[in-house]
Amino acid sequence: MNQKDLAILLAQLTIPDKASARLEQYPTESNIAAAFLWTIFMNKELEDKIIADFGCGHGVLGIGALILGAKKVYFVDLDKHSLDLCKKNISFIATKLETTFDYEIVYSDVISFEKQVDIVIQNPPFGVQQEHADKAFLEHAFTLTSLIYSLHTTASGDFLKALSRDYHFIPTLIKIVDFPLKQTMPHHIKQSHNVSVGIWVFRKV
Repeated sequence: MNQKDLAILLAQLTIPDKASARLEQYPTESNIAAAFLWTIFMNKELEDKIIADFGCGHGVLGIGALILGAKKVYFVDLDKHSLDLCKKNISFIATKLETTFDYEIVYSDVISFEKQVDIVIQNPPFGVQQEHADKAFLEHAFTLTSLIYSLHTTASGDFLKALSRDYHFIPTLIKIVDFPLKQTMPHHIKQSHNVSVGIWVFRKV
């Protein structure tokens, strides 16, 4: 398994056929998810780890983590349709790879999840509809783990650094990618619009 193989495998997952503007549901594309997860894997911070995937959507990040050897993944989302799809995707990949995974589907708001984990991975709302909508995701993650990998717009860098200081974390921008926001909402005019997004790691001091 290499990053390209992972991206090809994740591209076979079923993505949602509808999205909520309020929740800013923008599925993470397979190549971006693979780059995100491969970074964690190469840092030797993924295998045999217990992981929470916040706002998991159809499960691409958490499923990728399981493929790369995570011990267990909690898939956390408050959208039941997304969680149903996530569960189907997990079953599909497990069957395809002829394996079993240890995971738990958690139908809950992120801030109600209280289990301590080794890592939180997440693609939170970017704050297109509500400024700093990703704040609650990060603030709660800071209380549950010492290591967070997360996707945020590059424009929010100063905000992320200030917030991290308050919780005694050090943020590092690892990689910048073009994240396509596709025409999935009624208010979208363009078929696709790229947003500059960073893969960030937050480590507790």
